[in-house]
Amino acid sequence: MTSPSGGSSGALPLQIDTSKPHPARMYDYFLGGKDNYPVDRDAAEQFIKAAPEVREGVRANRRFMHRAVRHVVEEGGVRQILDIGTGLPTEPNVHQIAHAVAPDTRIVYVDNDPIVSTHSMALMEDTDTSVILADLRDPRSILDHPEVRAAIDFDQPVAVLLVAVVHFLADDGDPYGIVATLRDALPAGSYLVLSHATGDVHEDQREEAASVYNRATATLNLRTHAQVLDFFGDFTLVDPGLVRVTHWRPEETPDPNAAAIGIYGGVARKDS
Repeated sequence: MTSPSGGSSGALPLQIDTSKPHPARMYDYFLGGKDNYPVDRDAAEQFIKAAPEVREGVRANRRFMHRAVRHVVEEGGVRQILDIGTGLPTEPNVHQIAHAVAPDTRIVYVDNDPIVSTHSMALMEDTDTSVILADLRDPRSILDHPEVRAAIDFDQPVAVLLVAVVHFLADDGDPYGIVATLRDALPAGSYLVLSHATGDVHEDQREEAASVYNRATATLNLRTHAQVLDFFGDFTLVDPGLVRVTHWRPEETPDPNAAAIGIYGGVARKDS
C-alpha cells in the first residue's frame, strides 16, 4: 500500500518500481504516450493482442471524462474536483477542461505511482492545482491528506473522479466500501464520475485480457452493469444513466459499425 506523501512541491520518498507493469503506465502506452517502461509496453502489447479495441477504448474513456468534467462544472456548478487515479498527464487534462469553463475551479490530482506524481507536479508547477501521492485503497488517507484539506472545502459541492480506476480494486479489498467512504464524505450537490471496464462486451476476450494484469501492480477486475451501478449507491444518475462511455452524451453520433467498447461510464449527483 502506498502511503500518502508528496504534493505540489518537494521530493518524493518512494522509488519508481519498474519490475512490474503499472496500470497508469500501460494506459499511457495505450494512448500513445512515452512515459512507460519495457515491462509496461510488453504487458500492454499482450493486452492489445487479446483485446485489439483497447486503444480506441482508452481514447473513448478520455473523451467521456472530458464531457463529464464539463458537465459537473458547467451544468452542475461544481468548483472543486478530486481526481483519484489520475494517471499520467494527457492533454487536455482535467484542470484544463475545468478552467476553460470556470477558471476558479480547484483540482487535486491523486495517484499511487511516483512517476505519475513526478510528471504531474512538473506540469502543474505554475498553477494552483495540487498533486498528491496516495492510494485509493486507503480512502481516508486521501480525504484526510493536508493538501486535500487545504484545497477542498467539504462543506461545498465536490466532484470526485474515479475514471478507469475502480476496476483495479479486487473484490477482497472491499471496493464498494472504499467508494462508499468517498461518497459519504461529500455534501449535497456533489458528483461522482466513474468509469469501469466490463466483461459484458467481448465476453470471449475477457479472461485472456484480464489475465495480463495478473503480474501487474494491480489486477483488472471486470464487473457487470449491475455491479458497476452499485458503486453509485444512493446518488442520482444524470441522463443517460450508466452506459458505455461512447454513449454518454456523445458530441457525435456513435458509429454503429465501430467495435463495441467494454467500458461503462456514468455521472451521479448527491441530492441530500
